[in-house]
Amino acid sequence: MLVEHIAGKHDPVAQRDRHPSQVQLADVLSIYLDEVVPKQACPGKVASRIGRLLDWWGDKRLSDVSPGSCRAYTATRKRGGSRRDLEDLRAAINHHAKRELHKGYIEVELPAKGQARANWLTRDEVARLVWACWRHGRAVRLPRGRSSGTLIESEWHDLRHIARFILMGVYTGSRSGTIFTASIYAGPSRSFLDLDNGIFYRLAEGATATNKRQPPAPIPPRLLVHLRRWRDKGVIAQHAVEWQGLPVKSIKVGWKHAVELSGIQKKIVPHTLRHTAATWLMQQGVGLWEASGYLGMSEQVLKDTYGHHHPDFLRNAAIRIGQNRNAKRMVSLP
Repeated sequence: MLVEHIAGKHDPVAQRDRHPSQVQLADVLSIYLDEVVPKQACPGKVASRIGRLLDWWGDKRLSDVSPGSCRAYTATRKRGGSRRDLEDLRAAINHHAKRELHKGYIEVELPAKGQARANWLTRDEVARLVWACWRHGRAVRLPRGRSSGTLIESEWHDLRHIARFILMGVYTGSRSGTIFTASIYAGPSRSFLDLDNGIFYRLAEGATATNKRQPPAPIPPRLLVHLRRWRDKGVIAQHAVEWQGLPVKSIKVGWKHAVELSGIQKKIVPHTLRHTAATWLMQQGVGLWEASGYLGMSEQVLKDTYGHHHPDFLRNAAIRIGQNRNAKRMVSLP
């Protein structure tokens, strides 16, 4: 829909080496949307961001892009959102330049990154969250009889798919999108849980690999036992996280309810489970190379964001600070 809207208003003229003052930004974004976005992992999300960019930049020219105009755009949006939008704008301009459709360098100034959010859950908190989901029954009113209208808890458990999502999240450290597509049967657009060999192939079949790494990884033994039991008892038909036999695409409502039931006061979101998995690996002393490979993130990101949880984090420095280099004697109070 967005592609047709842009194409209807702007017909990009493929002339080479134009001066930025001759190039409409709507054309730059349109070319990027048509040639690059369809090949990306989440084209719908990118198209939505480009729609926001068009609202503000659509009537401007390429020469209007400057640090000052970027700061003006940032002032209209929350910092995190504006940074992601401007990254798309920069990518669109770079693609336009790569095709030699304009000349000169255009600077897109990005706002500073917000502080990384790495809230995590303890094992007790995860247990509380899982059990809150597993035990919760839907309340219903009796339809007739002397007790007609009485509210009782039924045997219908409507949060157990959230419990399975939580276990998948903390044991594999995978992103929500990967968990939603995780299936015990291989197939197009599915990430594959090979329960026979105990391997989780996280990159969905037919999907293009992106910077968000999704390498295959062994399924942890505890999770593998759960998955095999769910399969054998018919709890899941095809996907690890299902609602009434169908794959789940979002758990926003169920997640909020589960957190309320658990009584956990931390501000947590589904992505917190990935933070939790990374933190637990560091607390267990797993090496950076192995942990980063398992989670599908770079060693640098793992070290910078979660490294302080590792038992060896700056341990040698803490020991050496009180030592005399020559005498090797600890400095202490008398």
